[in-house]
This record gives sequence, structure tokens and C-alpha cells, in this order.
Amino acid sequence: MTQETDAPAVVPPTLLAVAQLAKVSRSTASRVLNGSPQVTEEAIAAVTRAISELNYVPNRTARNLANRTTQSIAMVIPQQTSKFFADPYFAAVIQGAALHMASTEYTLTLLIESDDDPQKTRRFLEGGNVDGALILSHYTRDADYVALSRNLPVVFGVQPLSTDEGPYSVVDVNNVEAAVLATQLLIGHGCTQIAIIGAPLGMSAGRDRAEGWRSTLASAGLAEGPFEEGDLTPAGGAAAMERLLDVGRPIDGLVAATAQMAQGAMGVLKDRGIAVPEDIAVATIDNNFFSTSTHPPLTSVDLNTDLKGAVMAETLLRIVRGEIVEKFTTIPIELIERESTRARS
Repeated sequence: MTQETDAPAVVPPTLLAVAQLAKVSRSTASRVLNGSPQVTEEAIAAVTRAISELNYVPNRTARNLANRTTQSIAMVIPQQTSKFFADPYFAAVIQGAALHMASTEYTLTLLIESDDDPQKTRRFLEGGNVDGALILSHYTRDADYVALSRNLPVVFGVQPLSTDEGPYSVVDVNNVEAAVLATQLLIGHGCTQIAIIGAPLGMSAGRDRAEGWRSTLASAGLAEGPFEEGDLTPAGGAAAMERLLDVGRPIDGLVAATAQMAQGAMGVLKDRGIAVPEDIAVATIDNNFFSTSTHPPLTSVDLNTDLKGAVMAETLLRIVRGEIVEKFTTIPIELIERESTRARS
């Protein structure tokens, strides 16, 4: 008597398998199946061949993958949890995105990447749990998400430093311009020896803000002032300000790349008996409670962060619907002058 054994289950092909065989993104394959006009003839032909070769048949068991949506969008924070909760930038972007999502049928899921197992977030996103992802981080942990954009609609809140050109979109401010506005204002108030507490140069915004400060000084015929890098926190700003003063070079103006670091710098200036703005005028980038809670309040470049979150969400939903969007969308910024520079006029 022979014992019968169960035959291995046959796993039906997925839309992702079709996309990979056709060498297109999952969203492109979905557009082809949906009959979207926003695809090329080459993509249609490649997806059609892959469907035939794999014998792919959308059905109820597969939850009609060609048209399926989870009605959920992920906001991914590849950032240490402690820094996420301490930085009002993240809260403002999330609020803007959530308010926009409230007017749609989609929900917003917040994912804070695990420091111990960062791949867990990617596995969740690749598992078909969301229709797209918003990636919001200060730093360079973006290469895996650039690769992810080939299979899932992705919108970044900062320009990735990865050299891999994936099919993603970016919604951000012009960080060079933000630093230009702050530096020009100090020059306009008579400052000629302008230092900067820069954001980390391992982030694109840090590089761009340093470039804006540097190029503005050069355009005005001024020598480049001292540069100290901070870590985006008040403590980091304070430490950077201590180093700037200890160098001994004269300073009559300061650009701080974030308001958190500016607040820390202001405490050091007060402790050393240096008056703001009479001795050193201070301008910063960001416009949040760190800008308004110092004494005197800080002149700031407002980055319209809540609007950025809303535009990120809107852009991602347009991609999910199969629409063609701009590769880069620029959010407008505005200089708001307060007492940390105004008294020098």
C-alpha cells in the first residue's frame, strides 16, 4: 500500500512578477492592465508578453491585482526615533500630508524605520500592504528606497544622494535659495564677517545650504567666514557656536542652517555676553517654535513645511492613479524678519 503525498501548492504569478519579467515598474504594469493612456507602446508590448509567458490572470483570489488598491499610503521615516520626536519638521510634514489624505479615501500609515532591522520596513512596503510611500529623512539612508521606486510609487521629501536614477519624484524646497535669502539679509544689514553653523554635509540640504551661504558671500565680494557643522539639535548648535567663538575670528553675522541649532547658539552668545543683534546678527532656516521662543526671536526662512507634506501626498496619489508628474516639485519659501536682525537696520 502506497502512501499518498500532497502535491506542492502552485503559487499563481503576481503582478510584481509580471513587472519584473517585463522590466518595468509595478505601477507601470498596473497602468497597462488598467488601460491607462499614460504608458508607452513599448511598455504595453513588454507587459503583454510577460502576461502571456507567465499565464497571469487577475482574479478574485488574487484580489484583482490589476485594479487592487489598499487605500493606504505609508509615510516612512528612516530616522532614529529620538530625533524624530525631537524635530518639529517631521510633525509639520506629517500634518500636511495627513490633512490632504483626510479629503481622500486613503489613510496615512506612519512607519519609523527600525535601527536594529531597517530591512523590516522595506519588507513591509514590498509586501503589497500600501499603494505608495512617502520617504522623509534628513540623511542618506535612501538607496534602498530609490530601488523600491521601481516596484512601488515613491515620493521623497528630500533629493536622494543616491546616484541611482529611479522612477521616483521629489517634493522639496530650494535649499540653496533658503541660505541665499538668510545670508543676503545679513549683508544688507551691514554684516561683513558672516559665519555659518551648517547642517551635516552627509545630507543634501546640508550641502545646499552651505553652498547658498558660500556663493552669496562670494557674489558680494566678502571673504568666506568660518564654518562649523552641527547635528541639527540645540546641543549641537551650542557646541558649534562654542567652536566658532573659540577660533577667535571676528564674526558679526551668523547663519544657522536650522532653528534648533540657532536656539542652541543663542544660549552660548548670551552666556558669553554677546548681544544679538547688536554684536552678532543671527538668521536661520526653518520657521517653528524654536524660531519664536528665543530672546530675541529669530529671523527665519519659512520653508512652508506643512504645504510640503500636502504636496508630497497629492503627488503620490497622482502617481498611484497613473498620472504623469514632475520629477521635482519646488515648494515656495519666505523670509520672515524678526528682532535677531532687525535692530541693525
